[in-house]
Amino acid sequence: MGESTNENQKKGVSKGIIALIIGVLVLAGGTAAAFMMMKSSPKASYFLAEKNSMDYMVEQIENRYQPELDWYEKTQTGKSASTVELTAEYNDPAATTGGYGMDPAMFINNSSIILDAQTDMENRQIYTGLKANIGGIEVNDIQLYLTEEKLMLGLPFLEETIQMNNEDLGPLLHEADPEMFTGEETLGLETIFESAEGALAEEDIEYLNEEYLKFIYDELPEDAFTGSEETVDVNGESINTEKIELKLTEEQLKDLITTVLDKMENDDRLKEIIQEQMTAQQFGSSVYMDEEIETMMADFDTALAEARKGMADIQMPDGLTSTIWIHDEKVVQRDFIIEMGPNAEELVTLSVNGSQLLTETNQFFNYDLGFVDAHSDGSMNISGDLNWEDNQATDSISLSVEDIVLSYNGSETLEDGTRQFDRTFALEEPSSGGGSLLWTGQATYESDQMNSENNLSVETPDFGQDMFSSTIVSDGKIVDSIETLSEENVKEIGGMTAAEIQEYVEMDVTPKFQQWLFGLMSSGGM
Repeated sequence: MGESTNENQKKGVSKGIIALIIGVLVLAGGTAAAFMMMKSSPKASYFLAEKNSMDYMVEQIENRYQPELDWYEKTQTGKSASTVELTAEYNDPAATTGGYGMDPAMFINNSSIILDAQTDMENRQIYTGLKANIGGIEVNDIQLYLTEEKLMLGLPFLEETIQMNNEDLGPLLHEADPEMFTGEETLGLETIFESAEGALAEEDIEYLNEEYLKFIYDELPEDAFTGSEETVDVNGESINTEKIELKLTEEQLKDLITTVLDKMENDDRLKEIIQEQMTAQQFGSSVYMDEEIETMMADFDTALAEARKGMADIQMPDGLTSTIWIHDEKVVQRDFIIEMGPNAEELVTLSVNGSQLLTETNQFFNYDLGFVDAHSDGSMNISGDLNWEDNQATDSISLSVEDIVLSYNGSETLEDGTRQFDRTFALEEPSSGGGSLLWTGQATYESDQMNSENNLSVETPDFGQDMFSSTIVSDGKIVDSIETLSEENVKEIGGMTAAEIQEYVEMDVTPKFQQWLFGLMSSGGM
C-alpha cells in the first residue's frame, strides 16, 4: 500500500513538472524579453507584451501601497520596534449562565494581549516581550530573544534565563534516538531571518532568468508565431489589437519539454536554489527538517527522470495553442488550450481564456480556467475590477467554482499618509449559507513611525456581526537599538544531558511555575 501511494505521488510530481514548464513557457516567459534585442517580430511582441503586463500590474500595486512598502523596507534595513495590542468584545445574550458560573463576556471583554516586537534584521536579532491581562489576571515578563546562534527565553517565575544554542539541538536528539538523529541537527534559527528577508536572492533570479526563461525563448522557433490585426471588445470597449498566435505541434512541444527536463536534471545550481527555498519555508520549526528536505530532493530527482522518460508515451494530439491580443504593448485578451494524456482514452483538455484591461486608474480582468476529461469537466472563473483614482479605491475580486463563490470587496482612501479602509471577504456556499469576514480600520505612516487600528468581525447566518469582534492596535517606530536579555544569569540547557534537563524541569521549573500560577489565581480572585 505504501509503495503504491509513493508511486502515485511521484507520478503526480512528474505531471506537475511538465505542467510547470508549459506554464512558464506560455505565461511567465515574458521575463525573457528583457534579454533579447527588441526587434519587430511576432515572437518578440508576444513575450514583450507578457512582460509589460506583469510589470505594469506590479507597478500599479506599488504606487497604491507605497507608504506600506516604504515602511516595510525600513524595518528590513534598520532597527524597528512595534507594540501590538489585541482586545476582543463578545455580546451574546443567549450565552449568560443565569447565575451559574461566569458570563463569557465578562472574561473576554476584560482581557488583552500586548506584544512588544523589536527587530534588527541587518544584525539578525529579534526580541519579543509578551504581557497579558486575562480576565483581571496579569501576566508579565515573558521574553524571547534570538539570533542566528542562540535562543534565549525569560519567564516570570524563573530568576535565570533559559538558553539553547543553535547547534545544541543535534546532540540532544542523537542522545534520545541515535538511530533517527545524526547529531548534526540544529534549531534552524538562521532560516527565520532568511524567510523574513524575502524569497529568491537577486543572483538566483538572474540565474533562473538567464538559464531557463531566456533558454526557452531562444528554443522557440520564430515560425511558431504568426501575427495579424483584429478588433476585440474588452470590458465594454472596442479595441484595435495585434493578434499573435503561438502554435507548437506535438513533436515541437515534446522536444522542448524534454530539452528543459534534461537541463534541469543536470543542473546542480537549480537544485541548490530549490533546497534553499525548502529550508527557508521551514522557518526552523521542524527537527526533521534535514531528513525531510533530503527526501523531497530525492523525489524531485526521481520525478525529473520519470517525467523525461514518460514524454515518449504522453500524447498531445493538437499540440499547444496560445493566442494573445495586444494593445498599447500589453495583453488585453488571451486564449490558451492544450490537450494531453498518457493515451487517447485519457486525454485531458486544459484551457484559459478571458480578457484584461490595465490602466493607471483601473485594472480589470476576467478569466475562465477550464478542465475537461473523459469523465468530467469543470471550470473556475476569476475576475476583478480594481479602481484607484485621486487616492480613493473601490475594488472587487471574485473566485467562483460552480455555485461556490469566494469574493473580496473593499474601499480605501489615502490622505496625508493615513489610509482608511473597509474590506469584506465573503464566502457564498449554499449548504452552509457561507459567511463574511469584515475588516475595517486605518493606518498612518509618517517618516520613521506608523500606527494602525484594525477591527475584525465575522458574520454568518447564525452569527451576527455585533456578537464578536476583535481590535488590533499597532504602533511602530524606527529605533537606535533593540532590547536583549541579560547574559549574567543564564541556564544553558543545550549543554545538559537529557537526564539533567529532566531533573531541572521536575525539581526546579515545575515547582516555581506552580507557585507562580497559584499566586496569579489568588490575586485574580479565582
